[in-house]
Parts: sequence; C-alpha cells; structure tokens
Amino acid sequence: MKVLKVLSCMLLICSTACSKSDPDTPKKEDPKLHSNFVKGADVSWVTEMEAAGLKFYNNAGTQQDLFQVLKDKGMNTIRLRVWVNPTDGWCNTDDLVAKAIRAKNMGFGILLDFHYSDWWADPGKQTKPAAWASQDIAALKTSVYGHTVAVMTALKNKGITPQWVQVGNETNDGMLWEEGRASKNMKNFADLIQSGYTAVKAVSSSSKVVVHISNGYDNSLFRWIFDGLKNNGAQWDVIGMSLYPTATNWSTLNSQCLINMNDMVARYGKEVMVCEVGMEATDPATCKAFLDDIILKTNSVSNGKGLGVLYWEPECYNSWKGYKLGAFDTSGKPTVAMDAFLVK
Repeated sequence: MKVLKVLSCMLLICSTACSKSDPDTPKKEDPKLHSNFVKGADVSWVTEMEAAGLKFYNNAGTQQDLFQVLKDKGMNTIRLRVWVNPTDGWCNTDDLVAKAIRAKNMGFGILLDFHYSDWWADPGKQTKPAAWASQDIAALKTSVYGHTVAVMTALKNKGITPQWVQVGNETNDGMLWEEGRASKNMKNFADLIQSGYTAVKAVSSSSKVVVHISNGYDNSLFRWIFDGLKNNGAQWDVIGMSLYPTATNWSTLNSQCLINMNDMVARYGKEVMVCEVGMEATDPATCKAFLDDIILKTNSVSNGKGLGVLYWEPECYNSWKGYKLGAFDTSGKPTVAMDAFLVK
C-alpha cells in the first residue's frame, strides 16, 4: 500500500508540473497599463506640413494619413495647440478645429493647449497677443475668459469636447508677461489661471483643466508654482509637465520625474500627465528605452493618478522647422521609438 501511495503522489506531482509547463495552457496576463492610460502626440504642425507637400508612411512604406499611422502605433490621444491670432494663420481657431475634427473622426481623445499668445509661449517667452498688448490685468482676465470660451464653443459646435484643456503652455514663470509673470505677481498669474479654468468649465464641465510646467524632474519649481496657485485661490484638475532628456541623462531624469509626480499627487491630490516628451531623432533605440521607462513610471504613479504620456511633434522629419527631436525617419516613417506606444 505504501508503494502505491508513493507512486500515486509522484504521478500527481508530475501531472501538476507538466500542466504548468504545458505551452498550450493559456496564461492570463495582467495589462501593463491602466485601461484609460493616455498614449498620444502633439501633431499641431500636421496641416502646415501637409500644405508644404510632406507625406507620411507606415513602416511598410505605404503612404497613410498621419492620424492612421499614429493610431496603428497604439496612440489614443491627440494634443493640439491654439494661438490667438497668428500672422500666418496656422494654429488659429479654424486650423485647430480642422485638425480636431480629423482626430475625433479617428476615435482619438483630445488635449487642447491654449498658449494665450499669437506665437510660441514657453519658459523663455510668454508674449501677450497683439490685440491684448495694452491691457491691464483686469482686461487680460476678461480676454482669457472670452478667448477660451470662443475656442471651446467652436469645437463644441462641431460635436467635439476635449477631455483635457491646458490653460497656458509651460508657464514656469506665469503667462501674459509682464502682468502675469509669477515671480513678480503670483496673484495675477493665479487669477489668469482661474479665468481660464472658469471658462473651460462654462462650456464643458467634464473637461479637465491642466496647468502645464516644463522640466518635470524639477520638484522645487513645481512646488513653487502650485503652492503659489493654491495659496492664491486658483483651481486646476491635472498637473502637466514636459520632459526632454538627453541620451545620457534620461534614466536619472525619469526617476526624478516619478518622484516629482508622486509628490504632486500627495501634496495636491491631483492627477498628473506628461504632456510633452522628446529626444534626438538620430538615436531612436535610446529614445524607445526612455519612452518605455517613462510610460511605465507614469502608469505606476500612486493612486492611479498618472494619466499618460504624449510625444511632442513626433511626425517631424528632415529637420522640419529645424526641429530635431521627432520620431520619424528621413523617409517619413515612424522610427522604432514609436513602438513604445504599442504597450498595452
């Protein structure tokens, strides 16, 4: 009997081990990313590039609409900037709406990016629109509100509701200088943010308002800005950040960015989003490693409050406008860096 029991046990163990190693046994794998994780790109240059004759291709070399190429690379969100009255017309309200319609028709979510300028607004310049140049802070608050409502309404009239809306772009020292320069008058900056917030919610209560700062690794900068906004009564839903590392420092900056994101969640209870990333197009393998890592780090943010990652103008190739941080090769096809967004 003892021999039979031992043999029986051995057969049971063998059977269990074999079933575990059976390659035909289906394995249940947990998804790596939250189901609603944002994987996207800012492609605000697309209409201007198309007008200049540039074309886009999938990896097989077949010409396709850029939005289709991005969708096939796993992206689900498009970010679009809007300027008040640009001299060349690109990225004005009409151009924005045309691109937003295309994005919506392809099933993308939309992140709308207000610069509150006629041209680029970033950490080094926050120039008032020409039409607002002589306005004081009271008039500027009114102008921010009116412009925001007008653009949001133009989208709404086409059946488009942005899921996220940035009020200002890389506002490291406020916006609409000098009146809204944060280092000179944080209260003015907070009031301008609040004007934008109120305007967004007046048209679409479901849209989440983003305040966007560059250098996502710089915790002291983020604490200074968001403490200042909080202490002066401004409201926001999402803390947005940019991250543009080099091929040599990306791992360090990604780790610092994750520390900062978790601190923002703990300190303010808000969601966070990496609204812009980029790296030299000539090193796509390193760029993919950077993207793989920052996507998973953002997904790991505490309490599920890491919303997603968006590449800034990946479709740029052949140094379009002198920009060299795209993720397409010289023939107009996505590089291996873009495969990072295929993760699910």
